[in-house]
Amino acid sequence: MAKEKGRKLIAQNKKARHDYHVIDTYEAGLVLTGTEVKSLRQGRASLVDGFVQFTDHEAWLHNVHVPEYSQGTWTNHSARRKRKLLLHREEIDKLEAKAQETGHTIVPLSLYFKDGRAKIEIALAKGKKEYDKRQTLREKQDRREAERAMAAVRRRQRA
Repeated sequence: MAKEKGRKLIAQNKKARHDYHVIDTYEAGLVLTGTEVKSLRQGRASLVDGFVQFTDHEAWLHNVHVPEYSQGTWTNHSARRKRKLLLHREEIDKLEAKAQETGHTIVPLSLYFKDGRAKIEIALAKGKKEYDKRQTLREKQDRREAERAMAAVRRRQRA
């Protein structure tokens, strides 16, 4: 059987980029059980309420929902259990120090398979205020309207 190549996206947390200013991103491995991997291969997971916490200088992923594997028996996993993240010691120390700062948190951005191994992209982030969220939406709408106007002009020039 050939080994998987490339990156296959499983889940994305679009709400995180809306609610937080992303400062820095990291790729981490995950410690998973067999039924969790099989459930992820079916493309089912939710990162919406997820966050990273540090316990005894180890990074743990909390509140990420990986549904139970339908074919699993008594060996099935619990859907919202905490999962250990695999990071280099320097990355853990740096993230732990930054997470202690006021307003900083670590949130998952995406979950994917990279060359057959489950990986998660986590971000060091700072929470946005309500007016920041409105301004981001306004900028997005303005950019979209400008692109529509330019596309309309290009269509008229071709005709």
